[in-house]
Amino acid sequence: MHEYGIVAALVERVAEEAAPRRARVRRLHVAIGELAGVDVELLRTAYDTFRPATLCADAELDVRAVAAAWSCPGCARALAPGAPLQCPVCGRPARLTAGDEIVLERIELEVPDV
Repeated sequence: MHEYGIVAALVERVAEEAAPRRARVRRLHVAIGELAGVDVELLRTAYDTFRPATLCADAELDVRAVAAAWSCPGCARALAPGAPLQCPVCGRPARLTAGDEIVLERIELEVPDV
């Protein structure tokens, strides 16, 4: 269950941004690729388990799924989903261009008045 490790790193990264601003974390937006090896439901469970007593205690987790996408590194032709992983034009092996990422896209903060 590496989802707990991912959540620990996520909360640590959010704390680096929010703590110096004395901000309250409201929502986290994360993109997870379908080939990233992450079970989104386990990630949500890990987040709900890990977040109490952290800066993310009251923050919602918004997960955006990213579909896998492949293209030819030679001619940049995109391959259709489910197609063989070889360019139909030049025959080169396809390269993964999306779908293996785990990205913290946005942190919504509530910053106190100064």
